[in-house]
Amino acid sequence: MRLPLFSILFCAILSAASNAVAAEDSRIAELFAQAGVEGTLIIEAVTSGERMVHNQGRATQPFIAASTFKVLNTLIAVENGVIADPEAPIPWDGTEYAIPAWNQDQTLRSAFQVSCVWCYQQLARRIGTQTYRDIIQQIGYGQLHVPFAVDTFWLDGALTISAAGQVAFLKQLVTRRLPFQPSTYDALEAVMRSSEAPGARLYAKTGWSTRRTPGVGWYIGYLQRPDETWVFALNLDTRDAQDLPLRQQLVLEALHAKGLLPATQTPADVIPP
Repeated sequence: MRLPLFSILFCAILSAASNAVAAEDSRIAELFAQAGVEGTLIIEAVTSGERMVHNQGRATQPFIAASTFKVLNTLIAVENGVIADPEAPIPWDGTEYAIPAWNQDQTLRSAFQVSCVWCYQQLARRIGTQTYRDIIQQIGYGQLHVPFAVDTFWLDGALTISAAGQVAFLKQLVTRRLPFQPSTYDALEAVMRSSEAPGARLYAKTGWSTRRTPGVGWYIGYLQRPDETWVFALNLDTRDAQDLPLRQQLVLEALHAKGLLPATQTPADVIPP
């Protein structure tokens, strides 16, 4: 017997609602509640597709990419020959910045690790708007609003992306399906590695935007294990710089809680933004 169209639609809605509820991870929700912050976190297995989500609604909401764009920006810079390798020098112009680690010559590795804004702005001016526009559109990274300023677009709101969008990008990165050469991926891995423990290697990047109130903090990356690679993307509301350690803390606590990360694993200190 054929069901009325209304019944079919109603069943579909119930099924979708059930799936959405199942996608919400109660243990991760507890961690956010204990920290007293609003945010979202997606953890997803690259091969099996197993996914854990906190705050499904926010997971699809776009925010300013901020320094998480340094992951793709590094690939673009290396692929286009703007910087040769992770140890290639990036000369400091002598400008004094509020973050002491920025006030010296850098390499791609150090610039990524201390999230040096002026370093990547220097590279961006050499890359050019057309290259950025072509690659970002080609791979479907977030939403790029044109026209944009070549050396601030990932900071000023011209480029936004959701946690779900970050996860989709990271899965392509891990499986090397993006339009870059193997040597380009290798260069990124060399600068993105955050920490390592027996049976687990963590690659990650922070981000922080204060263009809105509250601010938005990011922590994205992937965890390599012998059996599987897990990608993750977190964003959360930040009141001030005191909230920034929560970015890494919540991800690591979630990975520990899910049995994906050894208890001895700790991240390297990364200076925001």
